[in-house]
Amino acid sequence: MKIVNSIAQLIEKYFPSPLSIALVLTIISLLLAYFFTSSPSDESHLVNTLTYWKNGIWNPDLLVFGYQMMLILVLGHILVLSQPATLLLSKITQLVNSNASAVVLVSSLTLLVAYFNWGLGLIFGAVLVRKIGEKAQQEGFYLNYPLLGASGYVGMLVWHGGLSGSAPLKASEEGHLASFFSPSEIASFGDDFLAEVSTSQTIFSSSNLFVASFLLICIPLFLGWLSRKIRNKAYSIQLSTSVTPTSNKSAHFLDQQPYLGKLIGVLLLVTFIITYGSSVVQLQITPNSLNFLMLSLCFLLHQNVASFSQALGEAIQGTSGILIQFPLYFGIMGVMKESGLVTEIASFFIQISTEKSLPIFTFISAGLVNIFVPSGGGQWAIQGPIAIEAALGKGVEIPKIIMAFAYGDQVTNMLQPFWALPLLGITKLKAKEIFPYTLLLFLLASFLFILALIFIY
Repeated sequence: MKIVNSIAQLIEKYFPSPLSIALVLTIISLLLAYFFTSSPSDESHLVNTLTYWKNGIWNPDLLVFGYQMMLILVLGHILVLSQPATLLLSKITQLVNSNASAVVLVSSLTLLVAYFNWGLGLIFGAVLVRKIGEKAQQEGFYLNYPLLGASGYVGMLVWHGGLSGSAPLKASEEGHLASFFSPSEIASFGDDFLAEVSTSQTIFSSSNLFVASFLLICIPLFLGWLSRKIRNKAYSIQLSTSVTPTSNKSAHFLDQQPYLGKLIGVLLLVTFIITYGSSVVQLQITPNSLNFLMLSLCFLLHQNVASFSQALGEAIQGTSGILIQFPLYFGIMGVMKESGLVTEIASFFIQISTEKSLPIFTFISAGLVNIFVPSGGGQWAIQGPIAIEAALGKGVEIPKIIMAFAYGDQVTNMLQPFWALPLLGITKLKAKEIFPYTLLLFLLASFLFILALIFIY
């Protein structure tokens, strides 16, 4: 695999940081909006474009989302620094004794967890990578740690076709698809229009379950094969395995007592069960419910408040990328949405498509837009009406178009470092280190998704 090693060396040498990528995408989106869209008012087009950008950066709903993502990173990190979590993960990592076994275990478990919930899969994969990296460092066997990091990111390759997929779940809500169109437009579609699309037609369809099962087999095998073909090396992770705060003699008496934090943890857990219990049983896990559960577990599993605080001090260091880069992407989303760029991109692919090629072009356009708008729910709100209208106009089944959109949206996560920021924060890897392998995963998965849209659906 000299070619892969050469590509990895080139990317590691020349690949920019995630912050630089966000800045470049910001400039590109502003230029595209200015030159390829028109102003809806008599005001300066430049002023309008910059206003879209500003409004996106300070969008209150997106800022709340950004804070949720920071909490997912911080609380997941605090949780893994607790002694019980360390013991549990040590049991799991006992199965690992080589690079191949490491990437197969991490990718398989991450794919399974992410299929149930994207946020849980994201943090689980990162934590498992971290612990296996520590094990290798302590026991003296070599890993390709960047490849292992890419293995912990594969959950974002299947999430939108899973139980937390934004487009399939929204399409199943009563009245959601009807909200895209006026009553006269709905009447013109006739019997082809579906008021709602059940998840049995999308997430739980035989076609999607086959695709998910095939990916669950194919991706770990591919990564295991790849691990045997590329060079491994010692990688200094410099991470502690757990937090032991009792040696902190300067901690206050209350901080060292085990009861205060555990009392709060119990109260949080009871509140979680009362508030979110029924939805969790139905596998409807939101960022808020996930954070609430992790916060309760953090207080319960850490020995005392001093332990929690010490872990917080370490965990908070990994949030700098999210703090700055998320608002930049929110600005890009504002420009893409308000200027009509997303509509222009989606409409272009629809215009050149036929009944047979529409699912493929929907897949491609969703992937392209995801580079600029890395939010499945936000992207569906903009692109969904266009995709559904095109499906009705060209006689393509709506469930197929929804899944084509979902596959396209998730596959380019392998090219977009936005969602990798939590993983990078926990594992201390750099985007350019995992990108050679996520690029290969993107190529493999794109090929498989396109084949599925042609021959299985």
